[in-house]
Amino acid sequence: MSDVSPLRSNRATGSIARWGRRPETGLSALLFVIVTAGWEIIVRLLDVSSLVISPPSAIALALWGNLGSARFYYHAGITLWEILAGFVIGSLVGLVIGIAIGQWKILEKTVYPYVVALQTVPKVAIAPMIIIWFGYGLASKIVITALIVFFPVVVNCIAGMEAASTQQIEMLMSFTASRWQIFRMVKLQTALPYIFAGLDVAIVLAVIGAIVGEFIGSQAGLGNLLLQKNFSMDTAGSFAILIVLSVMGIVLHKLMTALKRRVVFWMEPEATIATEAT
Repeated sequence: MSDVSPLRSNRATGSIARWGRRPETGLSALLFVIVTAGWEIIVRLLDVSSLVISPPSAIALALWGNLGSARFYYHAGITLWEILAGFVIGSLVGLVIGIAIGQWKILEKTVYPYVVALQTVPKVAIAPMIIIWFGYGLASKIVITALIVFFPVVVNCIAGMEAASTQQIEMLMSFTASRWQIFRMVKLQTALPYIFAGLDVAIVLAVIGAIVGEFIGSQAGLGNLLLQKNFSMDTAGSFAILIVLSVMGIVLHKLMTALKRRVVFWMEPEATIATEAT
């Protein structure tokens, strides 16, 4: 009996410690409740027109109606495909160019200025031309998304490559290591946290890119549906779609964070609790 009591005590201590490490979860939920309740009360008390802003209760009803519609899932699927395809294409191109610039300094002076110039061009300004070139289908939205995703991946990749330890590179060179070995053993290892930081930003920007493309010209997607809601002055329906887009962004961000923890596991701080039975 004396052996069981300390074990239970240790389990309870570990459980309390785990809750203590995540107080932000409860605070986040509390903030959501306060903001939602305050929003509802202010709109009701001031009798604000639903054309100006809808109360959370009306938005929740509109969201529930959307989630029960097969047509809504069709539009959401189109947008999600544009986001993922544009993210993959833009990230791959960004990684290739970023690694090339990080490996060969001459490219930083010859190619990188054009990359920066491309980024300074507003995507909304060239979106109509992209729609003309690639049509009103999915291809044009994927291209716009890829263009928006491309730059943060390139910049972070270059920064990571340049952050590699000079001492480690010189040591490997003294052992006659090849350029590929230096890249694989030093530069890539150093650049991975930077690359994932860029990918994390890019996956969220991909949502914006897809919606921008759908705003300019589209036949389907949540951006197209959002335009329809705006034209019909359905404020609650518009907010419901914005909530879905926000949830998409949060889920994609969480997935990228989980992938980062698996790949760049050595960057995770150790937060273990030793519980020993006495």
